Amino acid sequence: QVELAESGGGSVQTGGSLRLSCRTSIYNFNDFNMGWFRQAPGREREEVARLGREGQTTYADSVKGRFSISRDNAKRTLYLQMDSLKPEDTAMYYCVAKEWWSHEFRYWGQGTQVTVSS
Repeated sequence: QVELAESGGGSVQTGGSLRLSCRTSIYNFNDFNMGWFRQAPGREREEVARLGREGQTTYADSVKGRFSISRDNAKRTLYLQMDSLKPEDTAMYYCVAKEWWSHEFRYWGQGTQVTVSS
């Protein structure tokens, strides 16, 4: 059973930083592609970043240059470093996972709230 547990959310002012963590129960974590999504009230869910099992990364245009996704395979943990935060980054952030052969992210965490005030 795959379990994802996010932490690290909170409230910061514009320009601040936060580091989200996602601890997983995935025993073969190395074989999973991982990512972060976010959803703000009244807005559609948005893919923020993803990190493949071979280290390839993609980012939403809105966060390029400010966010950085990484993973620690030994700790089976995913991270999202968020710098230069803006009020429009305010959202619930979800850690997601999928097997390398899967077409979509099948596993979702409960989410962690990020609030950026101006």
